[in-house]
Amino acid sequence: MANWRDTGFGGIAMAVWALVTVPMTVLGIFLAVPFLGRRRAFYAVGPMFARGMAWFCHIPYTLQGWDRLPEAVRDGRQPVIFMSNHESQMDPPILIAALPVPAVFIAKKELQYVPFIGWAAWAAGVIFIDRGNRERSIQSIRAAAQEIRNGKNVVIFPEGTRTRSGDMLPFKKGGFALAQEAGVPIVPLATVGGFRVLASGSLRIRPGRYVLHVGEPVHPSEHGDRDALMKEVRSRIEALVAEARTS
Repeated sequence: MANWRDTGFGGIAMAVWALVTVPMTVLGIFLAVPFLGRRRAFYAVGPMFARGMAWFCHIPYTLQGWDRLPEAVRDGRQPVIFMSNHESQMDPPILIAALPVPAVFIAKKELQYVPFIGWAAWAAGVIFIDRGNRERSIQSIRAAAQEIRNGKNVVIFPEGTRTRSGDMLPFKKGGFALAQEAGVPIVPLATVGGFRVLASGSLRIRPGRYVLHVGEPVHPSEHGDRDALMKEVRSRIEALVAEARTS
């Protein structure tokens, strides 16, 4: 018997659930801000929403390889840049649900103007980048590097956008410039399952399993230039994706 979530009725039910719970979650975050501050408020409420969504939509997820990271990364003392492939709009909430340490996203500035999502992003401390203006983009990267050095973990999708075919897109250099400027390790990460759960161009969430596979840190200082660093990180993510798809 088919899972009700994988039917037309299930698609409607999950869409209605999202329309109701997203505003409620954002309201909960803002109610907690005066007591906890905006970032602590987001990470007190946001992951609960993400885990609830994964449960309701039947999207089980597993995090593999976390125990291979240095203890300072695992307990949040060493800030890092997580770099992941990008299969779906579902990737960010699943990462919020699964990562044991708080991590903010690098996003294009237009996101901050999206109702509810942009408000939650502001509370989370998302770093907005102006990609349409080179000078402002450089300023944003320098400001973001300082935030990372001050202890903020960051998640970057170096493809810049989600795949439309299931294959990894070419990487953009901005995230690697940020890693070199910040001088912190890059943690390669495979995020696999989203293309089945919520493909690009689709509004329908389908039940499906996510596998998040963490690799060993890459230190920018150990690679001669940005291109070499990007090539190394991409090869590691490709290997992690292949492992995750067979696990």
